[in-house]
Amino acid sequence: MVTRVKSEKVVRPAQSPMAHTIQENLARAVEGALGLHGERMSKVDTAWLRMDSPSNLMMIVGVWVVKPRLRYADLRQRIEERLLKYPRFVQCAVEDAAGATWVDDAAFDLDNHLVIETLPATSAGREQEALQSRLAKLTMQPLDKQHPLWQFHLVEHYKGGSAMMVRIHHCIADGIALLSVTQSLVDGGAPPPEGPHHEPHKEGLEGAEEWIADSLLKPFTNMTVKALGAIGEGAVRSLGLLAEPHQGVEKGLHGSVDLARLAYHAMADLAALALMADDSPTRLKGTPGRAKRVAWCEPIALEEVKAVGKALNCSINDVLLSCVAGAIGAYLKGHGDATEGKEIRAMVPVNLRSVDTAHQLGNQFGLAPLVLPIGLDNPIERVYEVRRRMQGLKGSMQPLLAFGLLAVAGLLVKPMQDAMLGLFSKKTTAVMTNVPGPRKKMKLCGSTVEETLFWVPQSGTVGLGVSILSYGGGVQFGVVSDSTLCPDPQKIIDQFEPEFAKLSMVTLMLPWGEWD
Repeated sequence: MVTRVKSEKVVRPAQSPMAHTIQENLARAVEGALGLHGERMSKVDTAWLRMDSPSNLMMIVGVWVVKPRLRYADLRQRIEERLLKYPRFVQCAVEDAAGATWVDDAAFDLDNHLVIETLPATSAGREQEALQSRLAKLTMQPLDKQHPLWQFHLVEHYKGGSAMMVRIHHCIADGIALLSVTQSLVDGGAPPPEGPHHEPHKEGLEGAEEWIADSLLKPFTNMTVKALGAIGEGAVRSLGLLAEPHQGVEKGLHGSVDLARLAYHAMADLAALALMADDSPTRLKGTPGRAKRVAWCEPIALEEVKAVGKALNCSINDVLLSCVAGAIGAYLKGHGDATEGKEIRAMVPVNLRSVDTAHQLGNQFGLAPLVLPIGLDNPIERVYEVRRRMQGLKGSMQPLLAFGLLAVAGLLVKPMQDAMLGLFSKKTTAVMTNVPGPRKKMKLCGSTVEETLFWVPQSGTVGLGVSILSYGGGVQFGVVSDSTLCPDPQKIIDQFEPEFAKLSMVTLMLPWGEWD
């Protein structure tokens, strides 16, 4: 049982009177009855908190490989000095009938969150398999909700150095925020800024700006974010109208017209998602089980990827995503499946925050549906098709829809939330992240971080997670998969480098002037 302690006054974002009526009064009543005092969790973060299922836990998981060996005492001191300065890492998420509240954990003990792991003895060259196996098990091990929802697992002896496996619940923050937070741990990193005008520390993120500008993770304009707020708030108010229709009459004709317009927005958005075409049926889509597998490849030189992209007049993302599509297609063909004409949809996070607010926790992203042409064998044809689809996404409103639905889902009881968010998983085969990391390798307590990978969770019945991350001059490709739908993701991983090599070779063979 978590001991409730009194902290600062509950902080709540401004909401419409209708939303205030149906949610905030109930929240205050629940808090009063339970004696809770803390910061109210946002609607979107609440949706992530309640999205855990037996097949998919809503944790962002990752791994850092460092050399030379990292000492437990040094890492513990660094966490105390840097990570624990963020309040979320010493707070519990306490659920109630109206949502959830961040409450200080009076019994906080770092020993619950930083643990030493020992991998099974293996023959030389198979240490990575042992690490992947352990990380796969951790992806399905729930975090203790009686304490803050994060845990670091340190393997002190791994490949002549150490490995640190990280698990953080998605309700704490999105990937971009956590990238900034975890990089505050590195040598030269900084604790969270005290005020809103603090300039972001450049040690960890320096060198990432070029790819951010060329990425789906590029922040939307202020106008777009304002539109997102209007749509999300409109959906909330529409739900309020359904709960208390007399309120619309009491507000008069103008208020009724306004609410009707907002209700129309919400219904139109839901219809757009519901009418989205289903993915092509493949062995990667179905009912997931309760076990995961994890795999990743050796880094590919980022300069080589840039060179291919420049030669074809395509972005880095176009090149990498084309290789992902090719690798998945090759995997399916290797199992005897026909892929001609087939496509799968991957939901891609779209950042809605600016770089200078990356340190702020919480979730501020939408989701864009990227259709991967896995049935195209010609690597040049495939990369241009990916480029065409990426360009189409740049003006898409789908991320707004996704964020708005998450905000609404945070107001609903869990069965209704599951039903609403189930629309995503029915239309999706994979969740994909494509994140630019620092150009230079970081150091942690004097040791060099040689590799860094992480995966965002899959929800509903989605059984495949794909991660592309640039770091230290290289690009790594990783997969986490449901063991029922994809029991050996290494076979997908093994196709990634050959697909890039094929694209690179064909590019070099093209006559000048033959590409777009």
